[in-house]
Amino acid sequence: MKMKSGNIVGLFVVVAALAGGCTVSFAPARVYVPPPQAVVTVGMPESYVWDGVEYVGVVGDQYMYLGPGGVWLVCDPVRLGRFHGWEGGHPDWRRTAVRNAGQNARGRAQVRKEEGHDEHR
Repeated sequence: MKMKSGNIVGLFVVVAALAGGCTVSFAPARVYVPPPQAVVTVGMPESYVWDGVEYVGVVGDQYMYLGPGGVWLVCDPVRLGRFHGWEGGHPDWRRTAVRNAGQNARGRAQVRKEEGHDEHR
């Protein structure tokens, strides 16, 4: 019996030594993800209109409004909804809109109607 209990005690000592001395640690790999680049369009709409609250224009298919400091900003859903409501009562707003004479958002100079008609004569 002494032999069996000595073997059992020895086995416990070996298991305790292995369990206490074996530690596994690792550092997770670090992955660097660059932040997304902001897309900024500098320019002004080719034409714009006063909707009763603020100036609103269109650049391509994007509606813009004239913000603080004379900067054209993309319309948020609230402004866009208000403008579309106003637009419903003024379907000819593009005909009466203010036309910009300088470069538009695409970097091209506007062609005046008089100049455009002179070329076709």
